[in-house]
Amino acid sequence: MKPKSPQQLSNIFPTRLRSALSPILADSPRLQEIRLRSGKPLILNYRNRETFLTESGACTTEQAKGLTVTEQEVQQTLELAGTYSLYAYEDELRQGYLTLPGGHRLGVAGKVITEGESVRNIRHLSSLNLRISHQVKGCADGVLPWLYGPEGPFHTLIISPPRCGKTTLLRDLIRQISDGCLGLRGCTVGVVDERSEIGGSYQGIPQNDLGIRTDILDACPKAEGMMMLVRSMAPEVLAVDELGRPEDVKAMETALYCGCRILATVHGSSREDLLAKPLFRSMMEDRVFERLVILKAGGPPGVVERILDGKGRVLC
Repeated sequence: MKPKSPQQLSNIFPTRLRSALSPILADSPRLQEIRLRSGKPLILNYRNRETFLTESGACTTEQAKGLTVTEQEVQQTLELAGTYSLYAYEDELRQGYLTLPGGHRLGVAGKVITEGESVRNIRHLSSLNLRISHQVKGCADGVLPWLYGPEGPFHTLIISPPRCGKTTLLRDLIRQISDGCLGLRGCTVGVVDERSEIGGSYQGIPQNDLGIRTDILDACPKAEGMMMLVRSMAPEVLAVDELGRPEDVKAMETALYCGCRILATVHGSSREDLLAKPLFRSMMEDRVFERLVILKAGGPPGVVERILDGKGRVLC
């Protein structure tokens, strides 16, 4: 499957939206999100700020001049994205998203149909959020020298507020650790990609380059996936995005005892922030992670504010 460029994504939108979005999609490296809400203005996350879009395709800060999305356009966008075969994507849609060629992801919201305690489907859509996938090869170059010791990669945790580039940085770290970097051999890396964001897999094929020694479990819950990889693929490094549940932390600790090096991300703003959260406090106090990479909030994605060792000492 040939990766679909952001410019080609115009094909998933109905005619009116496609026409308005064409100039923006042509500047795709600076486009992060396109949000469609029924009866509300189309909103972009573009050039690191929120903006509305006029019918003619111009950006504006005035809501009254923004293009208003109709209910039919929301539904048509999903149908076009699913090539009018949404039944083939039911498993993903139950998780609230649809992965597109190129690793781009279309999030959905609307009326949830449940069966017992499980989500069976989402109907009567009210919102869509197209998140543009950006693979930035080389963005981890400045970080990598701080993440290796005599025995290989350190246990590393990337701490970042939302939309600050943690997944982009994680993706490049995985690629370089897998291929080999800093004059060192490549490592076997196991990736649990619960929400198809790291590899951006489409029909099982990763759309992003994660290296030649990387094995990916796509759309698999983190806790179960970590144990599956440890049992079956013998990873030297285990990578996961967004630790957040007790079972994730427990599975990670088990992987540590099996000799895996851990590469993970978590939402937060600082080491102190994690110390204040019961789920992560013992992990921080026990210095499970030998390196903490903290991303800067409020600026361009991927900017490293500082790197700490396990004791909280500033390295750079």
